[in-house]
Parts: sequence; C-alpha cells; structure tokens
Amino acid sequence: MRRVTNCILKQNNHILMLKKPRRGWYAMPGGKMESGESVKQAVVREYKEETGLELVEPKLRGTFTFIIKENEAMKQEWMMFTFLCEQSNGELVEFCNEGELEWVPLGEVLDKPMAEGDRFIYKSILTYDDLIDGTFTYTDDYQLIESNLNPSSN
Repeated sequence: MRRVTNCILKQNNHILMLKKPRRGWYAMPGGKMESGESVKQAVVREYKEETGLELVEPKLRGTFTFIIKENEAMKQEWMMFTFLCEQSNGELVEFCNEGELEWVPLGEVLDKPMAEGDRFIYKSILTYDDLIDGTFTYTDDYQLIESNLNPSSN
C-alpha cells in the first residue's frame, strides 16, 4: 500500500494549489512518504520540494483510503494523510516539476477542476475543525464510484 501526504496551505484567504498537467486537475501539493518517515516529516519535506515553502506547524486534518477498481477488482490502494497549515516560510518556486502552482482565492477553490474525492476533502477540511477520515473508491479512469466521509460533507 502506498502512503502519501499533502497539505492545504491557507494564507491571506487563498489556497496554494497545484495544477497537474495530465488532466488539468488541481490538487494539494505533496507526495509519497519515504521509508521511516513520520507523516509530518513527509508532508514538510514533500511540500518544500514541490513549492519551496516550509510549512510552519502543519496540523493533521484528514486520513483517507483510496481504492482504484477495474471491473470490480481492486487494482490499487493507498493511504493519504492531509494536513492544514496557515503559515509558511520561504519563497514560492518559479517552476515545479509536478505542475503549475497557483494561489487560488478561497471562494474559488471548489470551482476548480479536480478529482471528486479532493473536492470532498477540501470542502470538509475547510469547514470542520475535527479530524476527518474517509474512503474513496474510483474506477481505473478516476471516476468516483463511492465515498464515505466522517463527518459527512453533505
């Protein structure tokens, strides 16, 4: 099972988002954990590698399981640990290997094209103060089949 971390960085009523080139979908900067890393170490390292920014006191806000199915059979499964942070140090890089970085006004975040699971995650983490957990099941072409969030984002 893959383990990944990412972070929603909220500053000045904007969220730093990463537009991935493959589908043009927006996502939270982050990436794969390395062997022996804590989730917090991983998110700080990955965020800095992708953005140039060092997160200051990121808080774990969500733990999620993602399942990819092909013809009803599980093809992939991974865990994602999502943090929220409201302060960073450093300067944003001019170029990111993973895609295009963009400060998006808070009110426009949910209007951006993204995976439906990510939309639920943004909405939930930006709405609730509690730790959120959930499971998202997708087809192999990333169409959301089912989601289960606690607390519910409805």
